Amino acid sequence: MQAMDQFSLGKRKVAIIGVGFVGASIAYALTIRNLAREIVLIDVDRKKTEGEALDIQHGIPYMGISSVYAGEYRDCTDCDLIIITAGRHRMPGESRLHLISDNVKIMKNVVESIQKHYTRGVLMIVSNPVDILTSLCARWMQLPNGRVLGTGCILDTSRFVRCIADYTQLNTEVVKGFIVGEHGDSQVPIWSRLSIAGFPMSEYCENVGLEWNEDVRQNIAGKVKSMGAEIISGKGKTHYGIATCVCSLADAILNQRLTIASVSTPLEGEYGVKNISLSLPSIIGVNGVERRLRERWSDEEFNSFKANAEKLKQIIADL
Repeated sequence: MQAMDQFSLGKRKVAIIGVGFVGASIAYALTIRNLAREIVLIDVDRKKTEGEALDIQHGIPYMGISSVYAGEYRDCTDCDLIIITAGRHRMPGESRLHLISDNVKIMKNVVESIQKHYTRGVLMIVSNPVDILTSLCARWMQLPNGRVLGTGCILDTSRFVRCIADYTQLNTEVVKGFIVGEHGDSQVPIWSRLSIAGFPMSEYCENVGLEWNEDVRQNIAGKVKSMGAEIISGKGKTHYGIATCVCSLADAILNQRLTIASVSTPLEGEYGVKNISLSLPSIIGVNGVERRLRERWSDEEFNSFKANAEKLKQIIADL
């Protein structure tokens, strides 16, 4: 009841902190889907931010009626959702973990600025390395668990589903599967739960005479893992894919359309992991992550997930 009261008072107000390609793409996607009534853009480059706001606002009205404007951190007051994209982006040849030093400093400054004006709402971390920054942001903000979430493996999962759909030559809607763990090179595809229209993947492939073995799985996993680097090599940055993923999460938070997605939050003992943020299939709602779901995985998948946790714990300890 309390969550519903909080939602009913909301104005569907969103703040986006960091208005580079990712932040601007998210603002545009939110606008054309009419997911927010008010979108405030916050960035150190005020002139560019004003330009982005005007450009989005000048679209054909029936394609989106959101109020989009350049603002300041004080405009984070009474936001239903605060999206943080601020930070240095990956360069060709870099992994997400190469961004740690620069982006931890940026995130610390952003959080300190938000805290002066925060009254309510969900914080969504998009900046990389997202799992580490989500852990730190949650620690600094001291909000109820789940109120700070990272986009985590939602984009990896989307790419995974697309690869499986391409391999089976089926629509993505019939493919159900998740990537969990780190949003990075050690991400874990959960092959044991992958299904096609309710059929286990191996059973479906057997039915239609499609090859399904370790070589096929490793080939697909490699494609999913390298897609971000491939896009960056080709065009210098990725922003459209994550913008649509953020819209899916924003819809669940702003409009109470519950959805399930593989996002990153600080774990509280799930799979024996505590005090580190990793992605798990989670129910997303008005309070962010309402519940993390526990699945039955293979031993190999479980061990890979645990290895993710140990790796990230060590990185945070070294910080």
